[in-house]
Amino acid sequence: MGDILHSFLQFLRLAKNASEHTVRAYRADIEQFLGFVQTHPDLGNDGLRQVERTHVRAFLADFQQNGYSRASLARKLASLRAFCRWAKTHSVMDSVPTVGVFTIKQEMRLPKFLRVREVEALLAAPDGDSADGLRDRALLELMYASGIRASEARALDVPDLLLAEEELHIRHGKGDKERIALLGQPAVAALREYLRYGRPELAAKRSGSPDPAVFLNKYGGRLSDRGIRRTFDKYCHAASARLKTTPHTLRHSFATHLLDNGADIRSIQELLGHASMTTTQVYTHVTTERMKEVYDQSHPRADEE
Repeated sequence: MGDILHSFLQFLRLAKNASEHTVRAYRADIEQFLGFVQTHPDLGNDGLRQVERTHVRAFLADFQQNGYSRASLARKLASLRAFCRWAKTHSVMDSVPTVGVFTIKQEMRLPKFLRVREVEALLAAPDGDSADGLRDRALLELMYASGIRASEARALDVPDLLLAEEELHIRHGKGDKERIALLGQPAVAALREYLRYGRPELAAKRSGSPDPAVFLNKYGGRLSDRGIRRTFDKYCHAASARLKTTPHTLRHSFATHLLDNGADIRSIQELLGHASMTTTQVYTHVTTERMKEVYDQSHPRADEE
């Protein structure tokens, strides 16, 4: 079972170019599933070939009974579908037992976003006199200006910055898709200052060949996803007392502010790199909630019966 799991995770990394975050999530889900198979009285050590749809449903039902959210159950089902398709292709399973298991409908949760003044506080928080501060300010400005994911910011190399055109070349987007993201002048200015004064200082900490990454850690290597998360944790209190700021909060803020200011949903879909319009349409619900809030606060007869 261990060799099977290892081979599947290598497939995710090499063939699917999955992020380490995705690989860790799939590993946890499939380890649980393999444990379920090994301990099931009707299956056992060589039970993968005997797994049927009823076993998949029983596996998910155990988590549902233990109070797992619909989102967690949906992710486990997605992990199982990917694993079972791979296992069938590689003759590890005789069938794909996830076929016919219905997708778990998730609760619609509106994305949390920062108000404009909170974004401004976040962007102003880093120290502009240190290499780390210049990097952090450039990172925050870039992510808000472009709306890119943390994993996409981490993967950026210096040649991907097209600052004269105020653009970014995203080479490793979700699903390994490429696209162009846009920047504004404040982000370009912050990046130029970081590249001139901050990045050389960080790059000097690394022995051997230089790392081509835009955003470097204190050792001169590529800043990790965890490092980006820590950057947000460091400045979240300066941004907002309402909610904890994460890299995705800034992405949600980017999309919401564009829509609030008249951008059409199709353009926002392209800028975010969403494959489906359905994914982007959640922001229309956010702005509807915002309209209701403004109406309730501003209309003289909003609260009258």
